[in-house]
Amino acid sequence: MDRAVRIGKLMCLLVTLLIISSVTAFAAEMGVDWDSRVITVVGMGTAPPNAMNPAQARMLARRAAIVDGYRQLAEAVKGVNVDSETTVENMMVTSDVIKTKVSGLIQGARVVSEQASPDGGYEVTMQMNMFGGSESLASAVLPPAQAAQEAFPAPVPSGSSAAAAPAGKAEGVYTGLVVDCRGLGLKPVMSPVIKNDQGQPIYGFKNLDYDKVITYGMASYTKDPNVVTRAGTHPLVVKAVSLENHNGYPVISLTDANKILVENGATHFLDATCVVFIR
Repeated sequence: MDRAVRIGKLMCLLVTLLIISSVTAFAAEMGVDWDSRVITVVGMGTAPPNAMNPAQARMLARRAAIVDGYRQLAEAVKGVNVDSETTVENMMVTSDVIKTKVSGLIQGARVVSEQASPDGGYEVTMQMNMFGGSESLASAVLPPAQAAQEAFPAPVPSGSSAAAAPAGKAEGVYTGLVVDCRGLGLKPVMSPVIKNDQGQPIYGFKNLDYDKVITYGMASYTKDPNVVTRAGTHPLVVKAVSLENHNGYPVISLTDANKILVENGATHFLDATCVVFIR
């Protein structure tokens, strides 16, 4: 009987740990909005029982809520993927400069709403930007501007296949690019790369203006195929055939990659980071 009780308690503990892990992962994902490119958390606090009066109780509860908000922001920020292999936490561990910058951004997070509850508690909603200039997470973790921005590659022949690099002029009507990655398990990252199925990158951080990336980001992520505003009114839509680098980089067919590069030469939607990934 004692052995059965011990096994039962162990099973309950394992189930509890699984539930806590799932809730934590869900909360972290909900805190990072990859489409709006903001991190939002709700901090909660209560006043200590030795508060001298209602005014002090409210002040202390608010302070506790903000501290809780800072803690949640730190956890959410650490889990953000800068690229397919590196999280913000990895970068903070290896660089004191980045750690200091990120910590400063968290402490500078804005309170977007707040309210006291009848039971003496306090709630604050806090936000920080992933992109948007010098006060964004991107400015702290993305590498500094290179001496020379690399040009986008030229379309490439497909070897023995008849579908060689596109000939003739571009249509010149596309306002952006939508890469449909549904069903593949795409992992959002701050610095994505698009590759063709021959392994050649056709879109990445090195091809873009640094200030533009810091301000607007390289792409938006959405689960709704009808919400692709960033790609304009007439986007070029392609389907990803697979993912690489820990599911962070979409891979598209050589034919689609060539078409994208030809059309970008006409309307420069890649240069403008008018890119959306559907996940």
